[in-house]
Amino acid sequence: MNSAARIRIAGLLGLASALALVFLPVPPAHATDKTAPTKAPSETVKLRKIGIIGSGKVGGSLARLWVKAGYEVMISSRHPEELKSLAQQLGRKARTGTPREAAMYGDAVLIAVPYGALPQIGRDYAKELSGKVVLDAGNPYPQRDGPMAEEARRKGTGETSKALLPGVKLVRAFNAMSAVDLNSQTGREGPLAAIPLASDDAHALKAAAELVKAAGFEPVVVGGLDRAKDFDVGTPVYTRVLTAEELRKQLGLPD
Repeated sequence: MNSAARIRIAGLLGLASALALVFLPVPPAHATDKTAPTKAPSETVKLRKIGIIGSGKVGGSLARLWVKAGYEVMISSRHPEELKSLAQQLGRKARTGTPREAAMYGDAVLIAVPYGALPQIGRDYAKELSGKVVLDAGNPYPQRDGPMAEEARRKGTGETSKALLPGVKLVRAFNAMSAVDLNSQTGREGPLAAIPLASDDAHALKAAAELVKAAGFEPVVVGGLDRAKDFDVGTPVYTRVLTAEELRKQLGLPD
């Protein structure tokens, strides 16, 4: 092979090498970066506005506590004009609206209505509540709510409410403390009074815990919605004012 041929072959080999480098697949960043996260970062809970459906004793008490903590609230009724006096007492961070408006308004929504009204709320405001953190504080009483309450007691409110409020990030919360104790035990000296929580959604539990602390209590995560029956009506911890340590002991939870 003469020198000219060798030069041509060397040139072709060089061109092939260059083209190979150009078209070589580039590995994704995580394939070469050992410090890249292997899962998404945990969500931070940012709540500013709370919609309240049911502005009776429990809903009204929590509205007052959350406004005091700096949150903006919308208390609601099918006749919102009847709530103007309460809104004036709560101050400039409170407003009134219909239940639909409250469902739309809140970053999180508290439902504190007679349990028998829950099916209608789930039907009527499904679109507005979809994907939101919803704190369910109602309790089933057969003498008031009828046969559905008996079934809810048997099945447990966590599973029952989950079926009645599809599409929401549901937390059972604030159902095991009376309105009187919500007002008298908030922010007390010494160990805070505990509020049990149950949910299948980790983000919803973080949000609910934030709201429990803002109201002046200590959150205790009991478990998933199937564990909500542990603090339903009739259980040994229902409407008892307990510290977090006492509540965990009663429910057999680890410290």
